[in-house]
Amino acid sequence: MPQSHTFIVIVGATSAIAEHCARQWLQQRPVRLLLMGRNQERTDSIATDLRIRSPLSRIETMVGDFESAASITSLVKAATAQEVPDMVLIAHGALPDQQACQQDLTQAQAAIRVNAISPVLFAEAFVDGMERAGKGTLGIIGSVAGDRGRKSNYVYGAAKGLVERYAEGLQHRLAATGVKVVLIKPGPTDTPMTAQLKSMGTPLADPAAVARAIVRGMARGRPVVYAPAKWALVMLLLRHLPRFVFHRLNI
Repeated sequence: MPQSHTFIVIVGATSAIAEHCARQWLQQRPVRLLLMGRNQERTDSIATDLRIRSPLSRIETMVGDFESAASITSLVKAATAQEVPDMVLIAHGALPDQQACQQDLTQAQAAIRVNAISPVLFAEAFVDGMERAGKGTLGIIGSVAGDRGRKSNYVYGAAKGLVERYAEGLQHRLAATGVKVVLIKPGPTDTPMTAQLKSMGTPLADPAAVARAIVRGMARGRPVVYAPAKWALVMLLLRHLPRFVFHRLNI
């Protein structure tokens, strides 16, 4: 690997979308890639595959508790001890069962914690060093579900809505610096997280195509990336649908 390299960190590296993003970054050039996960075996398995795909890259792993502020602080300090990342992608999350969240507050709490609080804490921990260095791109995966609350998934949507408000504030804070913050909003994507949706016949996007949109959007430093792009128009219409019409929809 050349001395002048790109340093990329992926938080939630075992997600299917994150794995495809890693593959595409490695196809571009050798990089230093740090994969953060919650499961050592799964994270190591992905690292092994990526090392075969890009032998000249330096690929490392790190595992920790993603729901503890102290653990997140410790992980990010260790990750950035040698250098500030050029790019950070925060990709972890889980799609909860809406009915279960309505009936069990512990499940609702867990869904909000992993989909909103944890990504925000990771972003806040990483961006401090990036702001001091005056460089870098931080990508946070939100969701089209955060654009408007719907009865079928409003706990998940509320968590992603929190991520969107956070990203907006962070973009405002860093507007005069060299740090870019990219909010990524995937539509339903064909990953293990959406297996139930797939069994119900819901159309799902190809994760490789979603990853291409993310990698391209982060390279350009775009403030918001819908992936696939068609969701920008779909959600524009849905956000502006009058309430009396919206409430008649079974979505």
